Amino acid sequence: MIKLSDFEWTGSTAPWKAIQQQMRERVIVRPLKPLPRFVAGVDCAFARDGNRIKAAAVVYDREAKAIVETQTLITGCRAPYVPNFLTFREAPAILEVVAMLKHPFAALLFDGQGIAHPRRVGLAAHIGVLLDQPSVGCAKSRLIGTHDEPGPNVGDTAPLWDKEEQIGVVLRTRPNVKPMYVSIGHRVDLKSAIALTLACGNGKRLPEPTRVADRLSKFP
Repeated sequence: MIKLSDFEWTGSTAPWKAIQQQMRERVIVRPLKPLPRFVAGVDCAFARDGNRIKAAAVVYDREAKAIVETQTLITGCRAPYVPNFLTFREAPAILEVVAMLKHPFAALLFDGQGIAHPRRVGLAAHIGVLLDQPSVGCAKSRLIGTHDEPGPNVGDTAPLWDKEEQIGVVLRTRPNVKPMYVSIGHRVDLKSAIALTLACGNGKRLPEPTRVADRLSKFP
């Protein structure tokens, strides 16, 4: 059961760490077959004053290569920014905007991390578990880990490592353009996460669902 009180700031990260551990233990890794036709993309941004957040969610039709629904909302922030706990600042708005979607979807793409996180439960993993939806973290930048440069062509990958553990891949989504950082969120495996990211590419660096959500989440 989702409780918004779980995202309130108490002055200590200890309760948040405990919640992250619970979410991590609930992450399911399994192939996503077949890849769904309708994929939701989610992103959010903060106002300059840091007190407001704008969240956006879209539904993308992979077959038609078209966005079929968009939703946005602006709300107040419930928690301060704390490194590696960004989910607790963003999740209430994200959960609310995803709930506004009327068109069905069968997977979620996040402009953020899945298990490529110090405690293996970034935004995509955390929200994926809460909603029990297949989810993928497809971030524009690295949070943790080391990697080699992937090849120059679309689909080329390089493992993303945290010490001895592979936590994701660095994926080339457009020739000779900066790669994306892809990791498992929930109810997908890494092969499925890569396939879904590429299937939503539409010739651009960012998957179309998160690219549009990113644009819609910007404050004027």
